[in-house]
Amino acid sequence: MPPKQVKGEYIETDTGNKVSRKSNILGSQNIILGGKTIIQADCTIRGDLRRSGAPGQHGNVAIAVGRYCFFARSSVLRPPGKTHRGIFSFYPMKLGDHVFIGEGAVVEAAMVGSFVHIGAGSVIGKFSIIKDCVRIEEGTVVAPNTVIPPFSRVAGRPGVVIEELPETAQDSLELKQIYRMI
Repeated sequence: MPPKQVKGEYIETDTGNKVSRKSNILGSQNIILGGKTIIQADCTIRGDLRRSGAPGQHGNVAIAVGRYCFFARSSVLRPPGKTHRGIFSFYPMKLGDHVFIGEGAVVEAAMVGSFVHIGAGSVIGKFSIIKDCVRIEEGTVVAPNTVIPPFSRVAGRPGVVIEELPETAQDSLELKQIYRMI
């Protein structure tokens, strides 16, 4: 568990999000935080990388985050992008509730389900889909376009399912306690 932080280090929003003053958030108008999310120092969230639409088009969300998420120090969230018919474009990223992203992890997934723990130093490849109740161990590299089934424990380079989690895994992946500590 992370130690209690200095009072002035975080900005708290109306919905209970706690964002470090030392975090690097680009394109904040394209990022939706569901509430009670913690973003630690040196965390980079690239909301500026979004699909360019027609002029005057509004509501183009690059990253949507659920409730009770935790982004550790030096983690990076970047929407996935690819070239289609000669035009490079970014696609939205959606994260569910109770998602923990460990220190130094890089996430470029299309979707991360609820109750997911991504270990420190992990790399989640472009357009990966991580279903609910998944634990990704430290240093794991998930290949692009991979679909990880629910209730899985993933490790290795490339990341493979090494164990099936019990149905009670959701309780151990809940992040309300971490939110109360900071």
